Amino acid sequence: MLGTIVNTGTILTGSVLGSIVKKGIKEEYQGALFTAMGLAATGLGINSVVQNMPKSNYPVLFIISLAAGSLLGTILDLDGKFQKLSSRFSSSKLGEGLSTGILLYCIGTLSILGPVNSALYGDHTYLFTNATLDLVTSTVLASTYGIGMALAAPVLFVWQGAIYCLALLLGNFMTADMMTEISMVGGFLIASSGLSILGIKNCKTLNMLPCLLVPVVWFAILSFI
Repeated sequence: MLGTIVNTGTILTGSVLGSIVKKGIKEEYQGALFTAMGLAATGLGINSVVQNMPKSNYPVLFIISLAAGSLLGTILDLDGKFQKLSSRFSSSKLGEGLSTGILLYCIGTLSILGPVNSALYGDHTYLFTNATLDLVTSTVLASTYGIGMALAAPVLFVWQGAIYCLALLLGNFMTADMMTEISMVGGFLIASSGLSILGIKNCKTLNMLPCLLVPVVWFAILSFI
C-alpha cells in the first residue's frame, strides 16, 4: 500500500498548492487553464483507447460495456446525486472538476496496474510514476476548481486500495485481457469528461462509471464456463 499512500499524498499536496495559486490567477487565465484541462482529458482518453484497442481480444465488449453501463448509471442517476452532494461543499463546477479529477487519477493504466504490481510483486514503480503525474494534474485542477479537488484523494485511496486487496485475493483472475478492456473503457470515460469540460457535449460521465464493471462481470462469467 506504500505506493497508494504516496499517490494519495501527492493529490492532497497538489490540491493545496493549486488552491493557493488560484488566488493569484485572473479569471481569464483560469478560463485558459479550464480549456487546457478539457483538451488534456480528451487527449489522454483517446490515447488510452488507441493504445488498448489493438490489444483487445473482444472487439465488441467495449460497445456493450458503454451501452449497458451508461444505461445503468442513468437509471441510478449517479451524476445527479453527485452534483447535489458536491453543491453542498462549493460551486456547481466543483462536481464537474471532481468527476474529471477522479477519472484522471483512477482510470489510467498506471492507476489500475500499479496496485496489482504492488500487491503481487512488491513493485511500486507504476504508482510512484502515477503519483508524480497526479501531483501536476491535481495542482492544475485545483487552480481551476479550488481546494475542493482534495476530495478526490480519498476516492483514489479507496479505489487503489480495493484493487490492491482484490489482487491479493484474486491475483489469477485479474488477467492482462481484463486490464486491457477496463483501460479501454476508461479511456472513453476520460475523453467524455474532456468533451464536457470543453462544452462540446455534456456526457454526464459519472452516469457512465458502471461501464467499468461490465468487463469484470464478463470475465467472471468466462471463468465459470
